[in-house]
Amino acid sequence: MRECLPAGRQGEIERGNDNVKIRQRPTANEKRMLLLIDTSQEKASVALSRDGKVLFSEENKISKEHASWLHTAIGRILQEAEITLREMKAVAVIAGPGSYTGLRVGMAAAKGFCYALNIPLITQNTLEVMAESMRDFAEQKGALICPMIDARRDEVFTALYSTANRQPPTANNLIEILQPQSMILDKNAFEMALSKNLIIFFGSGAEKWKQITASSSAIFEPQPDIIQAFANLARQDFISGKWADLVNSEPIYLKEFFTY
Repeated sequence: MRECLPAGRQGEIERGNDNVKIRQRPTANEKRMLLLIDTSQEKASVALSRDGKVLFSEENKISKEHASWLHTAIGRILQEAEITLREMKAVAVIAGPGSYTGLRVGMAAAKGFCYALNIPLITQNTLEVMAESMRDFAEQKGALICPMIDARRDEVFTALYSTANRQPPTANNLIEILQPQSMILDKNAFEMALSKNLIIFFGSGAEKWKQITASSSAIFEPQPDIIQAFANLARQDFISGKWADLVNSEPIYLKEFFTY
């Protein structure tokens, strides 16, 4: 049976002078159905979420097919949910770093939907979303979080985060210790941080580091599914009005011409 979602209020987008402004924020009692798009890595995902909970999703594990898969996958999850794009309150996209081609595919689709539907665009950093997916485990271990994305050869996209002093407990309060960057790995990478902390390394680039480091403070874990973490962060940004500039938003490359 179809669940009818109230139309609620949609943010008004003002265009002009190469500037986009969202002039009306949502009220707390609105149903916040968001479309989530992630084509940043080898596995792509699309999902529908309401108030931070993923309701429907689909994955594609063939990176070279992300472009042809994306729009048909969105159509399928909309059909499964028995809703239309016009019932979306915003579109959230993972903006990078990651695959150069994949980032462009996701960003172009997200901006197109937002223009057509006159709704906000929300962008997320791949590494922060990955860190969010590992946050609870890191808190249990008392460890820092280091997501790594393979950037070919001896290079990775990486960052370092702490979950310390997260108040209230439900709030996203990751502390950025090392900002997102491309890094050429050698035996001295993370030497100071590992001398003082346990660090959880994970992601497509972590295996490279595992072959280099001998530190007993390095913990290697499989990559968790990030779609729920993505939904949580997108919800927070939607409610707080942390919406991207629709005209000027671009993928976060960190380095040029990286593709899968």
